[in-house]
Amino acid sequence: MSENFVVDNSVVMTWCFNDETNKYSDAILDSMNTSTAFVPSIWPLEVGNVLLVAERRKRLSEADSTRFIALIAELPIVIEQEQPERMMRDILALARKHKISTYDASYLDLAMRKGLPIASLDKNLRKAARRSRVAIL
Repeated sequence: MSENFVVDNSVVMTWCFNDETNKYSDAILDSMNTSTAFVPSIWPLEVGNVLLVAERRKRLSEADSTRFIALIAELPIVIEQEQPERMMRDILALARKHKISTYDASYLDLAMRKGLPIASLDKNLRKAARRSRVAIL
């Protein structure tokens, strides 16, 4: 893999938890040596929420979360900003059309707009991507 792509949080967060690692996510991470990943503007909040929940459940310490944030900050991940009006109008419509969350629709929308494949472990997002003719890594 040496092409740029959109990566969703289902893939990124497997890198944080040893018991969630898998070949697919590891391959996506390895590809970032030569590729850039794009994420929608909600992504930092999604990462933060997963870390916070993991801390509350004693799966991670605050130090673990801080270390993970430092590690992903070193990766070639570009956060694409989006206009709130577009998020409420177009991304909401895309979520309705594919019966997915607005969070997932933001990744699909980004992949569609940039003409990039998407890396995701989310079954519903992958189905929506196929229906939208977005390639899946």
